Amino acid sequence: MKPLCQIFLPNLKDWKGWVHSFVVLCVMRYLKFYKPYGVLTQFTDREGRPTLQSFIPVPRVYPVGRLDRDSEGLLLLTDDGRLNARLIDPKFGHERIYWVQVEGIPTPQALQQLQQGLIIQGRKTRPAQVKVLAEEPTLPPRDPPIRFRRSIPTTWLELTLREGRNRQVRRMTAAVGIPTLRLVRVGLGPLSLAGLAPGQWQDLSEVELAQLRQYCFSQTIRVISS
Repeated sequence: MKPLCQIFLPNLKDWKGWVHSFVVLCVMRYLKFYKPYGVLTQFTDREGRPTLQSFIPVPRVYPVGRLDRDSEGLLLLTDDGRLNARLIDPKFGHERIYWVQVEGIPTPQALQQLQQGLIIQGRKTRPAQVKVLAEEPTLPPRDPPIRFRRSIPTTWLELTLREGRNRQVRRMTAAVGIPTLRLVRVGLGPLSLAGLAPGQWQDLSEVELAQLRQYCFSQTIRVISS
């Protein structure tokens, strides 16, 4: 979807006479981006670390939520303030889907704790969906790679959250004894990483945008109380 901006200069006649007005109609931008490891979810950094500016040459778009510098995966950027606010408002409980490589093999008790919620920084997390992946997911290699210890196995989980607290996934897995080694967000509502490699971005397709709007503004969406 290409950006479009049109300027209309109508002459409006009312009882006071002719009035000249400018009406500017701009199509908003909706981008999805595969954030690589080590990139900050912002456009500037005083310390000179890699930011979104190095990858996305589109003005006036802003990330919807954040991904930690040491996390990877799907990031949505837009200049649609209403949609941005809707997606990050915790009361709507929009889904965020992660593939998480953890150190060790989680016990049934650890998985149950993640599912039911646990106390992180003085507040209980919302119930989550947790699934152990039978095979390692197909992902591009991380640069740099995770630390590897031959004596300690690792496990891949699919974790679906309905809130986005600071470093939440890492704090949750650490709390149940399975520290996070690699964290990749693969879904945000109806959106996925499909078609993107690390560092690549693209405008949402018409189908993706329609699905996203339906997901955000459907009258049947469930409001979650804290």
